[in-house]
Amino acid sequence: MNGQMRGFYKVAEWVLNIAYLNILWIAFTLVGIVIFGLFPATTSMFTVIRKWVLGKRDIPIFQTFWSTYKKEIIKSNILGLIVIAVGGLLYLDFSYVSEQEGFFIQLTYYPLIILIVIYILSLLYVFPVYVHYDTKLIHVLKNSVLLMIMSPFITIMLMTGLVFVYFIMEFLPGLTPFFAASLFSYIIMWSCNFAFNKVSRFQKVNQ
Repeated sequence: MNGQMRGFYKVAEWVLNIAYLNILWIAFTLVGIVIFGLFPATTSMFTVIRKWVLGKRDIPIFQTFWSTYKKEIIKSNILGLIVIAVGGLLYLDFSYVSEQEGFFIQLTYYPLIILIVIYILSLLYVFPVYVHYDTKLIHVLKNSVLLMIMSPFITIMLMTGLVFVYFIMEFLPGLTPFFAASLFSYIIMWSCNFAFNKVSRFQKVNQ
């Protein structure tokens, strides 16, 4: 097999693996009746992608996904419920402030907007942090916020990649059921890995 054919084979294999992972994510989300399947399925997907990003291309996809799903089903759902609860509180606060006309209430409007933006951007780091570090849930949330704030250029790169994939899916909607979730997750995990490496280098320098 010449170099060109080998390159084509690797690309084709990567595309098929991304599609397969996306189908697993959908299937196991539905197995958990969506609400209780979404977060363990997403955790499992990020676990597989993390291994790919770290160069472990030959891992058994289904076995890795399934073992993670079983192991993380409770903890990941607790994380998901916390994320939903925080998001719900921010939404209620925003709705309340938007409907009020008092001067002092309105003073909280823009700080609340900033807080919501921080929350949304930090969500992009939650699952990568969760699968990369073996730590408590409270530290997952705290580290997600800190990494987002400390890595503005990585966050911009991440957002740019997500917007790019979004427009591809808009242009070719037939690809969405096969690639959307796994492609978005791959971009997020690949970008976050730069932040993890940055933290690792900082820790080595300060040891």
